[in-house]
Amino acid sequence: MSREKLDQMADRERERQEKFDRRVFCCISTACLSAGAGRTMQALKDGLEASQSGDKVEVVQTGCMGLCSRGPLVRVRENTGEETYYADVTTELAEELIAKYVPLSEPKAGDEALAPEIIETRSRLEAARRKRTLKKHILSQNLPFFTKQVKVVLRDVGYVDPEKLEDYLAHGGYQALYKAITEMTPEEVCDEMSRSGLRGRGGAGFPTGTKWTFVRKAESDIKYVVVNGDEGDPGAYMDRTMMEDNPHQVLEGMMIAAYAVGAYHGFFYIRGEYPIAIDRIRRAIRAARRAGILGDSILGSDFNFNADVRIGAGAFVCGEETALIHSIEGKRGMPRMRPPYPATSGLWGKPTVINNVETMASVPAILLNGADWYAKIGTDQSKGTKVFALAGQLTNTGLIEVPMGISLREIVYEMGDNVPGDAEFKAAQTGGPSGGCIPMSHVDTPVDYERLKELGSIMGSGGLVIIDSTTSMPQFARFFMDFCVDESCGKCVPCRVGTVQIRALLDKLLEGRGQVGDLERLEEVCEIVKSTSLCGLGQSAPNPVLSTLQFFREEYEILLPS
Repeated sequence: MSREKLDQMADRERERQEKFDRRVFCCISTACLSAGAGRTMQALKDGLEASQSGDKVEVVQTGCMGLCSRGPLVRVRENTGEETYYADVTTELAEELIAKYVPLSEPKAGDEALAPEIIETRSRLEAARRKRTLKKHILSQNLPFFTKQVKVVLRDVGYVDPEKLEDYLAHGGYQALYKAITEMTPEEVCDEMSRSGLRGRGGAGFPTGTKWTFVRKAESDIKYVVVNGDEGDPGAYMDRTMMEDNPHQVLEGMMIAAYAVGAYHGFFYIRGEYPIAIDRIRRAIRAARRAGILGDSILGSDFNFNADVRIGAGAFVCGEETALIHSIEGKRGMPRMRPPYPATSGLWGKPTVINNVETMASVPAILLNGADWYAKIGTDQSKGTKVFALAGQLTNTGLIEVPMGISLREIVYEMGDNVPGDAEFKAAQTGGPSGGCIPMSHVDTPVDYERLKELGSIMGSGGLVIIDSTTSMPQFARFFMDFCVDESCGKCVPCRVGTVQIRALLDKLLEGRGQVGDLERLEEVCEIVKSTSLCGLGQSAPNPVLSTLQFFREEYEILLPS
């Protein structure tokens, strides 16, 4: 496909959308679907069909609007640009919403031949028109939950139909790819990523441009690009959302990475528990291939690239890059010693770039807006934005994208609207089972790679679980240690045996069998596991225990005999 045809597809879709007086967006991301958004979407469609006003209003399936705790979510956008958000939209409210925003055509000759279900729906719409319950479901766009966000990765999520290539093109999709392959050399793309300061959003925070440069300089006739979608942290769903709600954006970032390093084939590695993400990534690949955006002579250039999907079996350890490589190769998903690193010896021994979903999804915006634009967001060492799955004991929970360096206080008390009920904020756990707990005394901590590490935690992939004063920290640590025991691949003794010993000591304490010296033994075993395990799972597994011992030691001490 040429640039001209790409622009024509985008222009046609924009013109089609501009014909409508208003567009009604319904979130069909997993969080809202679990709250009944599938039924809400169908009610909106049925109501529009019964109104016979489909030429004036369009109902659009779209992605996450952020405030997942209030789903199903619906946004009504006028052709003037004015928007109204609605929360907790049941099927009954969906009919009332259609009745408010969609003109119901007057009965005319031939209406008696309409299908009985349409006649019945029209009758319900007439009744819904007389109700006045929608107003209390309106979400103010002035809520800190929305106003404090800075959207780069999620800029189009909630507006784009994830199953429609034309919609992504209408929002500027694949323009960054075209710019890369027609206006920039691979070296310039790598340099742009380096200057932007983008670091891997999977948790390690390794500079993306540096990783790409290593692979670009590696001498090999075959190279690979892998998008790591094996998101397994409890409470985390950032990558799932991106793959479900804007799959073409992730695919575009992957293709830019491939051009930059000289790869001609790539793989999406997605955990099997994400069936919707798997389906939409596959749809995006097929659509891009049909349009000539993927395959040979991409966008009229001499760049060739193809992508496939590989499905993980649910092993948390396969988020570690060497275990992920083994899994794609058809081997048991277990890590290996490094070096060699995947940048020099990855898939089938060839140089391989592995970045997580959020990292790849950040690339198109950086290339279009420039490295300097991105580098101005965030802090000196942690540039850009970070997407968090804000979960736990908060009034507002959901998906947020915030600038690096925002304080934990702003996230908890303003965006999250504090802990509900009579309880108080106690701690925030970042980094999932590999992370640690940050207590109330450090609530003003800037959220970035360096400060979290100083407190014994990590950024991780973006899970952010808020804990209130009713939670026992030893029990909380026990939950995550149980997870690590189950997910250990068993290859190395420190992780296989050490995590079991840590859990046994926690059980001993929690069951009232604690003895003097148990806390010291617990710390000693944690340090051994942390310093001698083979991969990141074992090395970080003790973090929840060590951080709660550091900040909440009195809760452990009361479990010992007096």
